[in-house]
Amino acid sequence: MFSASDVKELREKTGAGMLDCKKALQASEGDMEKACEWLRENGIAKAEKKSSRIAAEGTTSIMVKDNQAVILEVNSETDFVAKNPEFQAFVEKLTNIILAHDVETLDDALTLTVDGETVNDMISNIVAKIGEKISFRRFQKLVKTDNQTFGTYSHMGGRIGSLVLLDGANDEVAKDVAMHVAAMNPSYLKASEVPSDVVEHEKQIMREELLNEGKPADKVENILVGKMNKYYSEICLEDQIFIKAENKESVGKYVAANGGSILKMVRYEVGEGIEKKQENFAEEVMNQIKG
Repeated sequence: MFSASDVKELREKTGAGMLDCKKALQASEGDMEKACEWLRENGIAKAEKKSSRIAAEGTTSIMVKDNQAVILEVNSETDFVAKNPEFQAFVEKLTNIILAHDVETLDDALTLTVDGETVNDMISNIVAKIGEKISFRRFQKLVKTDNQTFGTYSHMGGRIGSLVLLDGANDEVAKDVAMHVAAMNPSYLKASEVPSDVVEHEKQIMREELLNEGKPADKVENILVGKMNKYYSEICLEDQIFIKAENKESVGKYVAANGGSILKMVRYEVGEGIEKKQENFAEEVMNQIKG
């Protein structure tokens, strides 16, 4: 009565999930137009209309199981939906799925199939139920050995999430580092990871500032050493002053004093880098009334 390509075509047209497309084609005896109408009548073909909207709210989620950990971000259009129990349940389910499967890219994750439904289908279905654009934006998985330690921290109900991996140390130290990462937002783990073009650009700015201040040209390079060290202490996790330290100890030294070293860090803040659309609330309400 209908083929797999018909299901694919209907999904592309409506944004509905695979199972819903199959039901629609069955109900309409394979007629594509009637299947589209069936989906609309049942409130399912909403994902396509929502796809052009901006989803810059949402939540981060972190999960650790044995020697694996995952951190991810799922976006919604409004903070109201981000707090919706159904949305939260979907995020938890998605986190479990990603943790349980060997995936590296977002494309791999979206095509994962669980109980006959892909992650992409799950997103389409939650869009249809909630009525807002939902976007699985990013994730990262970390794997550790038995001698290594994960640290996690979630701030403001998931608005900011951080995950760190330490070699050695212990759970308490790892959590402290994750808390620091969430609070201080370091750009890099260590000075050696700062790209050379970024370093040279910063040095050139500092040189110009020093010369404009009247510093002798032959002294500038020596002064730069101290200024660059200060720069690294602002942007590099290992060199930042640990937020809980009373003696201005760096994060790197704090971890080392507890028998460890920092291997990796991940920090997600909901909506960072997404250009948010400025809405006129009164105008939006009037548009909904007119619609």
